[in-house]
Amino acid sequence: MSSTAPHITPEIVAEHGLSPEEYDRVLKAIGREPNLTELGIFSVMWSEHCSYKSSKIHLMKLPTTGPQVICGPGENAGVVDIGDGQAAIFKMESHNHPSYIEPYQGAATGVGGILRDVFTMGARPVANMNALRFGRPDHPKMRHLISGVVRGIGGYGNCVGVPTVGGEVNFHPAYDGNILVNAMTVGIADTDKIFYSAASGVGNSIVYVGSKTGRDGIHGATMASADFGDDADAKRPTVQVGDPFTEKLLIEACLELMASDAIVAIQDMGAAGLTSSSVEMASKGGVGLLLNMDAVPQRETGMTAYEMMLSESQERMLMVLKPGREAFAEAIFHKWELDFAVIGEVTDTGRMVLVHHGETVCDIPLAPLADDAPLYDRPSMPVDDYKAWSGVQPLGDIPESTDIGADLITLMGSPDIASRRWIWEQYDHMVGADTVQRPGGDAAVVRVHGSSKGIAISTDCTPRYCYADPYEGGKQAIAECYRNLSAVGAKPLAVTNCLNFANPQRPEIMAQLTGCLDGMGDACRALDFPIVSGNVSLYNESKATGGGSAILPTPAIGGIGLLADVDVMATVAFKNEGDAIWLIGGPEGALGTHLGQSIWLREIAGREAGEAPKVDLAAERANADMIRTLVASGSVNAVHDIADGGLIVTIAEMALAGKIGAQLDDTLSTAAAFGEDQGRYVVTASHGIDIPGAIRIGTTGGSTVAGVALTDLRAAHEGFFPKLMDSEL
Repeated sequence: MSSTAPHITPEIVAEHGLSPEEYDRVLKAIGREPNLTELGIFSVMWSEHCSYKSSKIHLMKLPTTGPQVICGPGENAGVVDIGDGQAAIFKMESHNHPSYIEPYQGAATGVGGILRDVFTMGARPVANMNALRFGRPDHPKMRHLISGVVRGIGGYGNCVGVPTVGGEVNFHPAYDGNILVNAMTVGIADTDKIFYSAASGVGNSIVYVGSKTGRDGIHGATMASADFGDDADAKRPTVQVGDPFTEKLLIEACLELMASDAIVAIQDMGAAGLTSSSVEMASKGGVGLLLNMDAVPQRETGMTAYEMMLSESQERMLMVLKPGREAFAEAIFHKWELDFAVIGEVTDTGRMVLVHHGETVCDIPLAPLADDAPLYDRPSMPVDDYKAWSGVQPLGDIPESTDIGADLITLMGSPDIASRRWIWEQYDHMVGADTVQRPGGDAAVVRVHGSSKGIAISTDCTPRYCYADPYEGGKQAIAECYRNLSAVGAKPLAVTNCLNFANPQRPEIMAQLTGCLDGMGDACRALDFPIVSGNVSLYNESKATGGGSAILPTPAIGGIGLLADVDVMATVAFKNEGDAIWLIGGPEGALGTHLGQSIWLREIAGREAGEAPKVDLAAERANADMIRTLVASGSVNAVHDIADGGLIVTIAEMALAGKIGAQLDDTLSTAAAFGEDQGRYVVTASHGIDIPGAIRIGTTGGSTVAGVALTDLRAAHEGFFPKLMDSEL
């Protein structure tokens, strides 16, 4: 065998992100010293980003099945049945480190990558969502990061012709040095035309399609599996460069070929590029593979096998075709002006063999790369020790607000509550003409083309709750997503997630990860809301000067639900003057009690203290069932779940959306106005309609909320982002 590098030194091993113990495992797996290409392949496949080595044993505890689930975790995306021979295919993934280093391309290629995960399985993408976390708005780098990320998401999604229909944005100093960019895509497929990645058929051709391979993105997976130092800008070459126009061609070409019977298996080239796609296809199928690196389409001269295998150039796919179907497939891809090349074949050896310039440059067993990758049960700090470590102070006595109206104006213009219109107006959320609920509500809704059905989509997480109490925070993230889907009238179906945490080698971070997962799992079981796909992003912390340190624990949840008829759907806007305003789910008859970890406490009192609100999963399910029944029966004409800012912020948002004020029956206490008790909704109904179990709290009408003019509320609510980003536009 030819070696592509000199002797592998401990320094070279460390540069590839492998520990000495992991390198010993490599030596035992192959029975000799690897060459550089082989070492690179092991390094990316055993990276945290690809192997989930610190989280897999905990992920196995999550509920992943249900009567609606066609395919759970393990494939490119999750698949759930939506009736009529159709399936929704969806997933969320992170592109955090690339987006901090180069925000436009990092965010753009994050969108491109998640689109490929979905159409790889045979689905036409119908909607994009995102979940974004930024640092302090006044941080000197933050406007650049916000502008680049938003333009990147819009630039890619708009060009590829898939609507970006919603998302979420939070701000906190913990993200100063490590922002989060999580992208989600939903697609629709026929249940008898779903494609999987397991390669089979000894002698079948392995085919490369899409764009040519370049040197961009090399070590992207490894970079995504390490925290940041002062050298973040030096890592810019590890960020991929996207081309949405090529992606659009790739979607159409793949879907055209999928209409035939030519494909045995298909996998997109995402993190770790050609390495991960080929290894995953072969290992899932229990076969081997032989690749001719000379046949790989290349856009740069003199590329080595190492560079080709580790490149993360975008808009590329790998397929196994049935015998004799190569020419048929090639004609389709050439029609769409895309590269097509037979680069190898399926073997029965169980090994990955690479040949370059007539020499074997890699010959290693496949099993250790995937199935036998290292798994770690990292030490986790006990709950009581975590509470002491977190430094969360008791809430103590909270003085009553001296001016509820003034506090409301402040909150409506605060970073976590202000209108995101500046963001979503840069996205084409109507392309495809099937978006029936636009950004700004509880959940986006997209019509299933050619039918009356709708898919509701929401992304949710409250990181400050997860920090204060990982278990309750994990429960709450699932429950809030469940609420948002129910609030538009949709039956929640299933969840994808993006688990963003800091360094798992720190016991306090593992306490956050395991606590959040335990809470998520319990919530999913109680709500029959299984997790069918997801992504884990660890080492999200920065040692850079001026950076934060560890991010807040952020298990972002992306959920979908099904509406039988999009014409029977709720929105947040008040519809008429004189409608009754009702609260559903008040805590033991009260309007609100919980100010711990609330936005009011942070923005008005200047404190982050107290316990996270508790989540009563039985009440969540009962209240959501009630909401869906009310929506389906037409008994209510506006619905909004209560989240950040509490009851009065919810009412203000409904009033602004409907351009109608609200007159409340009683003066609200601070806790009643701004408490963030869980499992609650505000609904409106015509007079004469009684809602058993709900509390009537007021009437729609006029031009004020809590004595504050809607014009003043709108100015505060709409003003934050344009003012912040003025120098960027």
